[in-house]
Amino acid sequence: MTAVAAQLAREDKPHGPMFNVNIEGKEYAWDRETITVPEIRALGSLPSDTPVLEINLQDNTERTLAENEVVELKPGHGFAKKVRFQRG
Repeated sequence: MTAVAAQLAREDKPHGPMFNVNIEGKEYAWDRETITVPEIRALGSLPSDTPVLEINLQDNTERTLAENEVVELKPGHGFAKKVRFQRG
């Protein structure tokens, strides 16, 4: 690969922060600042008929997400809000 081809390949990739989404203990890379409940289901292969829970790993609280809810994500790994998602 030439230097020009390598530079073009880097420019084609999205810029900005990469997000990590934890669904039932497995981490998935995500490239947008928000994720919807249907996107969480698709990413984690969760059945469409089960609720999705958001679990705050800092204080171990849970809440059921509404079907049309949009969750804001924060970039990074160590300093991000510690949450994960699982079926309800």
